[in-house]
This record gives sequence, structure tokens and C-alpha cells, in this order.
Amino acid sequence: MLLSILVWSAFVLAAIPAVLFAINVFLYQRPGAVSPSQRVPVSILIPARDEERTIERCVEAALRSRNVDLEVIVLDDHSVDRTAAIVKQQAARDARVRLESAPPLPPGWCGKQFACSVLASLARNQTLCFIDADVRLSPDGLARMVSEMQARDAALISGFPWQETHTALEQLLLPLMHFLLLGFLPILGMRRSVHPSFGAGCGQIFVADRAAYFLAGGHAAIKNSRHDGITLPRAFRRAGLMTDLCDATPAASCRMYMDSREVWQGLLKNATEGIASPSRIIPFSFLLVLGQVMPVVLFTYFWSKSASPHLALFSGLAVLLSYS
Repeated sequence: MLLSILVWSAFVLAAIPAVLFAINVFLYQRPGAVSPSQRVPVSILIPARDEERTIERCVEAALRSRNVDLEVIVLDDHSVDRTAAIVKQQAARDARVRLESAPPLPPGWCGKQFACSVLASLARNQTLCFIDADVRLSPDGLARMVSEMQARDAALISGFPWQETHTALEQLLLPLMHFLLLGFLPILGMRRSVHPSFGAGCGQIFVADRAAYFLAGGHAAIKNSRHDGITLPRAFRRAGLMTDLCDATPAASCRMYMDSREVWQGLLKNATEGIASPSRIIPFSFLLVLGQVMPVVLFTYFWSKSASPHLALFSGLAVLLSYS
């Protein structure tokens, strides 16, 4: 009886994300092409703390953006490396680049959220694009993201850039971001409702309408959060504003982590808020184990024992649903 319950539970919990993933694949689309005549003023906003490894390439890639009129603002967040010096040199070569210094961090704020809030207050343009310092925009990526946001009639749009992976641990774990997004977020529901529970995004890149951003409270509304990928879209939705997602792989690329230690540290940090509430980590992990790990365990058991062909069949189907 217990084995039957486990098999059917594993089958159902493997089938739900598999079916949702199959539907979402057709809805999670790349941003469309833009007309060369369309030029939107955009402020590219980059919070940077000790980013000397990546900031130069990030800014240079941003400056190559086409079909937009842009300013690039880098907020040096009390770096102790050469971040500020590098950006200062870039600003001397290109008037579109501005280097600003972050004020002291107020109590109750997460550093990144405060930096983004300061950047938004410094921006001059109506469209805001927040990117991390390790993100490199493609030449037409920003224009495509802005165009997609307008086509979707959204106040905020986000998506996962192309994730550069070199180590085995990166290649094993980083694809889980897309699995969680496409396997557990009903994109149809997201596009039909502004309910905050449908809010999701990727903190590596956000494009937002400036007026809507301040109406939603901006990053001040999530000032103590460490995971703006979830909390910022939900702040917009609480204000009655629509948010959306697109496949941002042609728009930008990102090398999140440089080695296995950084992978573990980053994923552990994101796990605390990546499903919107730390209190949900244990039950959510239980469901993932039951739907993604248990089918393999059960199928291996029935196959080795040559027992219960009926249960063996459904545990095998659960394996196919989990890993197809």
C-alpha cells in the first residue's frame, strides 16, 4: 500500500511540471526584432561593488547597444578594488557613461536594493534597465527587450540571459533555474492576472517603465530582500501593474559564477528567497524530491526485484516525465 501511494504521488508530481513545462516552452519566447527607426531613451543602471573582473566588458557591451538613446550609470558601491577607476576611464572616453558613488547604506536595506534605488533616482530617461555587472548586453538586446515590454503592455519585463558555464557544477546546476521557472510558473496565468503570486523574473536584467517603477515603490518596496528576481515583479503586481517574462538569451549573456565555491554560495543565498519565502524551502524541497528523485529510486527498486509490473510501469513513466 505504501509503495503504491509513493508511486502514484511521484507520478503526479513528475507529471505536473512536465506538462506545465511543455506548455510554457511555447509561451516563453525570445523578444522580437525591432524597427531601426525606433529609438527609445533608456538609462542602463549598473550597481557595482568590487567588480573589476567584469565591469569594463559590461559597460562596453552596453555602449554598443543599437536603436536606443542611452545613458549608462554605474554606481560604485564602496568598492575596494579598481572598479571605480575602470569606469572613470570609460566615462572620460564616452560622455554617455556616468560614475556615481553610493551613499552609506541605511538601516534595514539590502545593499543591492539600495544601490538600484539610488540609480533609479539618478536616471534621466523614461525607460530603466537594471543589469548586474557581470551581464553583457547584445547590440540589439536592449532594444528588443524594450520592444517586447511595450508589445506585452507590461510595466516590467525580465528574463534569463544566456548563462555561460564552464565548470561541471555550473553545467549541472544552473539549468535548474529554467526548470523551476518553466515547470512551476503558469505563464498563461501570469499574463491574465496581476496577482503577486504570478510575479517572477531574473535579477540579472530588468527593464521597467520609470513612472510605473516609482508607482510600485521601486526597490524601496523590497529594501530588505536579497532576491529581487522574485520580489520586484511582485511589488509591481501589488500595485496593480503587469509584469512579463521573455527568453532573454539573445538579448544578453552572463557568467554568474567563476568556480564551484561561488556556485554553491550563490545557490544557497538564492534558495532562501528563490521560492518567495524561506518558510517554504522544506515543503518545496520535499515535493521536488518526491517528483524528481523518487521516481528513479522506485523504478530501480521494482526493476531489481522484478516485482509489481504495474507499479514498475508507472514509476518508469514518472522517470521519463522527470527527465525528458
